[in-house]
Order: sequence, then C-alpha cells, then structure tokens
Amino acid sequence: MHAYFSLQGRTALVTGGTRGIGRMIAQGFLQAGARVFICARDAAACAEVAAELSVYGECIGLAADLSSEEGATALAEQLGAQVQQLDILVNNAGTTWGAPLESYPVKGWEKVMQLNVTSVFSCIQQLLPLLRKAGSAQSPARVINIGSVAGISSFGEQAYAYGPSKAALHQLSRILARELVSQHINVNVIAPGRFPSKMTQHIAGDEAAMAEDVALIPMQRWGRPEEMAALAISLASTAGAYMTGAIIPIDGGFSL
Repeated sequence: MHAYFSLQGRTALVTGGTRGIGRMIAQGFLQAGARVFICARDAAACAEVAAELSVYGECIGLAADLSSEEGATALAEQLGAQVQQLDILVNNAGTTWGAPLESYPVKGWEKVMQLNVTSVFSCIQQLLPLLRKAGSAQSPARVINIGSVAGISSFGEQAYAYGPSKAALHQLSRILARELVSQHINVNVIAPGRFPSKMTQHIAGDEAAMAEDVALIPMQRWGRPEEMAALAISLASTAGAYMTGAIIPIDGGFSL
C-alpha cells in the first residue's frame, strides 16, 4: 500500500463494526495496517467478528450499548484501559424506524435520534481525551461520522426520523469540525447511499424491489464494500489530513 494511504501504527475504533458499513470499514482499516477495535451491543457477535477479521490484522471486540450516555461512558472506559490514544474514531452505529405518517410512534423517533445523533455526540465527548493525545499538526486525529444521503435528499421511504437524524449529524459534524480543528482533530462525514447491510436486506432479497431501487441511482447499482473501505481509508490517512468539515456522498449519483 502506498504510504499516503497507510494506517500502519494507528489505532481505530469503529462503532457498529460487526456488520454492514462498519464491518467494511473495519476490514479496510486492518488491511491498511491499523489496529482496530469494533463494538456492538452483542458481545458474542463482537468476539466472533473480531476473530474473523483478525486474519487481516489485530482486531479486538468490545461490547457496548450506545443507546444511553452511560453506554458511551462505559465504552470510553473500556477502550481507555487498553490504549493510550485513539487515532481514528468511526461513529457508524445507527438505526432506523419505518411506519406510516399517521401512526409513526414517538418512541421510534426518540430511538432513532438517540442512536444516530445523541450517541455520536456522547462518544466523541467521552473519547476526546484519547483523540487529543493522538492528534498533532502533522497528523491530526480523525473522527469519521457515518451520515446518509437521506440527510441530503428528501427521499424518506416512511422512515421519518432517519433523514432528519442524519441531517442533524451532518450539522453536528460541521460544528465540531470548526471547534476541534485547533486541537488537531479532523471531523468529516461519509454520507452513503445504498450499500449491503441489515438495514437494506429487505430490498436486496426482493428482485423486483431491487430493480426499482437501482433505477433511482444514476450508476444503476449499489455500492461495493471495497469502495466504502477505500473512502474511509482516505479520510483516515495522509490523504485526508487537510480535510475537515466535509460531507461526502458515496451514492452512485443518487443525491444528484
């Protein structure tokens, strides 16, 4: 791997790293030379996926429930007991909730906002000491938040809280990017379109739904795991050292 994109000697944490986009990024970071911690609520899944990904490099699983502030605090304590600094934080854990407008529940709205916005804020807040130790003028620490083209477009699919939560995350990221840049911490957003994940498996498993979905994408296909990993590596490496506050769609042109 070219030195511009190497993550050799770096330590990364990927929340929601056991499946979907989180796993794609975790694997890419490992292949680029990083030591990677992944977290999810399911401790068994964390251990299993960490073992699977360890063929690419050192991968450690941490069980963490980010649906509360206490969960983010516990995660920071777990990680702080094992590392002196954190070079890369990927806030990928998230959820959605779909229902007709007339019956969309407040509890669904609150769950989505908690995990997609509040927990990201809490994780950054709690992990700031480790990020500050890692960052320097030559090589800033990196926060990569996983937003969505749903936070850019108005294509809602009856998931009424999801798009607004991602738009809020985009704006939170811009605010934090401005505030943390003087502390040598870069904050950027990846805004994916369609990629294989648990959230999109109901479409992938239905041939007619899949055909209808890709018809809306100018490239006429979903994104591939290596494409997601490559973008995240770019933001985490020398290639992304002079970038902060960016919101980057990776969507085959959907947001056009």
